[in-house]
Formats: sequence, structure tokens, C-alpha cells
Amino acid sequence: MIVERTLSIIKPDAVTNRHIGEILARFEKNGLSVVALKMLTVSRQQIEQIYGIHEGRPYYPDLLQFMGSGPSVAVVLEGENAIEKNRAIMGNTNPALAAPGTIRADFGTATNRNAVHGSDGPRTARVEIASLFGFEEFQLSSADGEQRYQSART
Repeated sequence: MIVERTLSIIKPDAVTNRHIGEILARFEKNGLSVVALKMLTVSRQQIEQIYGIHEGRPYYPDLLQFMGSGPSVAVVLEGENAIEKNRAIMGNTNPALAAPGTIRADFGTATNRNAVHGSDGPRTARVEIASLFGFEEFQLSSADGEQRYQSART
């Protein structure tokens, strides 16, 4: 069993459309625990750190604008195979191709406005959590070699 943590962002479209509670409930119903949560307007620097891999793509400028257009909810999820499980709960990036019952199929309206973001691997989870929560809030604990974070405030 691999217990890991991952980042999910409830994007501005889902916040505006009042889907926060339903999205959080879906994470929990699927065995993921919310271990940290905060509402924020993501800064340009944070957006570039998370989505920089897409720089140069035609949709990148719109993505930058959209992600900074209003409040989002950053969520650290924990559970067995949390990264893979979160990605399955979210569904395909394109809501039109997402399986019925996934977050993006139910709440997304376009590829960039698809309600949620999720880390795609352990490395990106570490970077994204640090970017949005900061090392002062979460620190990597690797004493047993597994990906774990602990609150620096406890």
C-alpha cells in the first residue's frame, strides 16, 4: 500500500459555479482525505510554476489568464495511490471526453475550464504543494522513503 499526498485545485469556474462542496465530497467518497485546504487567487508565479510545461502552446495565455481570474481552492489529498485515484476521479482533461460521473464530465465546460487540476506524479505533487502551501506549511518527510508531508505547524 502506497499512501501518498497530491494536490488538487478547484479552479475558478467551479468556485464561481458553487461546486466546491460536491467536488470535496467526491474526493472523500473515493477514499481520499483532505489534509489541507485553502482558498486563494493563484499568483502568476504560482500558475507558471504549475503550468509552465505548457508554455508555448496556443492555449497557454488563456490558461494563465483564467487561472488568475478569481479564487480557487487548493486541496492536499492523502490516501492510498492518491495521485492515480485523484486523476481517475477528475476524468479526462477534455470534459467532452471525460467518463460520465467524473468531476470534469459533470462540471467542466472546456479543456481549460475543466473544474479541477491534479498533480500528475510524485515530483509534481511535491512542487505544486510547496508552491501553493509553502515549505513553512508542509515539509517533505522521507525517513521511510515514501512520499509524505507533515505540517510544519504541528
